[in-house]
Amino acid sequence: MTHADAESELSSTRNEHGGPLIEDAALSGIGRRSAIDAVRMRIGMAIRLGLLSPGERLPDKDDVALGLSVSPMTARRALASLADDGVVVRLRGRGGGTFVAEEPPADVLRGLTMPASEFQQIHRLIDRRMLLESAVGHFAALNATGEQLAGLERLTAHMAATTGWSEYHQYDAAFHELVGQASGLGTAIEEYRQSLDELYAFFVPYPIDELHVANRDHAALTAALREGDVVAAAAISKKHVETLHRTMVVGLLSE
Repeated sequence: MTHADAESELSSTRNEHGGPLIEDAALSGIGRRSAIDAVRMRIGMAIRLGLLSPGERLPDKDDVALGLSVSPMTARRALASLADDGVVVRLRGRGGGTFVAEEPPADVLRGLTMPASEFQQIHRLIDRRMLLESAVGHFAALNATGEQLAGLERLTAHMAATTGWSEYHQYDAAFHELVGQASGLGTAIEEYRQSLDELYAFFVPYPIDELHVANRDHAALTAALREGDVVAAAAISKKHVETLHRTMVVGLLSE
């Protein structure tokens, strides 16, 4: 599959304006902090939790923007601010880029951690998504077209081939958008999209190996949809949300 084919696959599931699946405005609900501060927090938490390692190279600002569902300007300003704080280091020239600092200031990272008061909000969002994901999976097993199933299989293959969290997240968002479309639930799909958008606002960078494990659920769900197995599709969808969020930021910060 060529890069152009991959871009076409993603663009076909983006919103009607051709932009990110969520906007910066969606991030303002996170503790009423700015979109820039939300990005700083998400990258900072990933570093503090060891999901991003010292010396690890971050994607460029455009890919960070796509991976965290924000505008390039927001990503640029957040990275510049983290560099000013010594959390990341920006190098010029060949082999340059933005890297996690070898010894990020501990006091800065503590200030970038999500407050415990937001855990309850995230748990509510997870419970809401679990309910909607199960319903969407059920009806997608009844209504998915051959073209939609082929698209889901291509997106699953793309995710399996990704080497970084930003690219994976883009395909993941496209996958779930297409499952929603395949469900044929009409205006109810907007509720599903909103639940995804609200949780994407809490997405933090993850090691690609962990994301590839999560992609196994995508493959299993696609197989269940192709078989028209509504019971399996709903069960896989529920398990995907349970597992994904137990091992993601809420579970990690609760340890």
